[in-house]
Amino acid sequence: MKLPFRKEKELYSSLYAILGFYPHDINIYKQALMHRSVYKRNAKGRLVNNERLEFLGDAILDAIVGDIVFRHFEGKREGFLTSTRSKIVQRDTLNRLANEIGVSRLIVSHGHTSSHNSYMEGNAFEALMGAIYLDRGYAACMRFMQRRILSQIINLDKVAYKEVNFKSKLLEWCQKNKVDVKFELVSQRRDENNSPVFVYKVIIEGLDGGTGEGYTKKESQQTASKTALQSLRRKPQFIDAVFAAKTERTKMEEEPVLTVPDIDAKEEFIVTQNTGTQTGNTTADADRNAADDNKQPRKAQKKGETDEFDLSDIKAFDRPMSKEDIIAAAEAAAFAE
Repeated sequence: MKLPFRKEKELYSSLYAILGFYPHDINIYKQALMHRSVYKRNAKGRLVNNERLEFLGDAILDAIVGDIVFRHFEGKREGFLTSTRSKIVQRDTLNRLANEIGVSRLIVSHGHTSSHNSYMEGNAFEALMGAIYLDRGYAACMRFMQRRILSQIINLDKVAYKEVNFKSKLLEWCQKNKVDVKFELVSQRRDENNSPVFVYKVIIEGLDGGTGEGYTKKESQQTASKTALQSLRRKPQFIDAVFAAKTERTKMEEEPVLTVPDIDAKEEFIVTQNTGTQTGNTTADADRNAADDNKQPRKAQKKGETDEFDLSDIKAFDRPMSKEDIIAAAEAAAFAE
């Protein structure tokens, strides 16, 4: 291949060793390898870096890896496929891929921005995927991932069945054992490159399970979860303390209520009349009413009328007669005859 400029010969050769083909438009690949710290501007005065290509490459990479995983693991459910894809396209994996195939050596940056947690290499790998797509198309991206990455560097089956989500693993263990767990943000700051740094702590049954630091909340929680899992596996005294705290918590939650409600309800529905108190009519009122009744004769009821509250037809039983009364009654009856 005839190179347009001698100074670009090394870049062409390096890209051929990485990609397996020569680029058509070398400028796209130059932009893919240019970190934002360079602050280079084009003829129109706009900043030129690999962020836009990184955005495009991220979408292309998701589609290609999803396609490969879907065809490789026939019959597997969506959750399994999603987990496998995420393990391949996560930043840590892309960082390692960029270092393994030599992309990290071609990145153009200013200063010491390639800190251990900046993901500059992984971002450049995604930007390179975007450059391949624009230069050669989707099929070239697929061939690169299949022939160069998945067949030579990544063992798809091993990646699929390797558990790397430490937070998910910790939450699953806590749920199975009914153990309380939560994540607390300890601190948040910025490093020397003005990148955010998060520190999270895992609290298991009120006990400190470990802390984790990262450039994202997810990363710091993953690191803290890994530390907590290591403590649970390697420190018998810690797991004993966790279950002792759980026992104490459940004991307090399940403390019985000693006072049992009385089922014999005592309803005071009988109203007693208190003499001299105003519960309706007083005693004086009752005597006055009785006197009025004696003065005013009762009106005769018409034939057929009944008084629901007239007690005149109800008579008390006669008291039993004594022996003297019986003799006197007999004598009176005899004289009467």
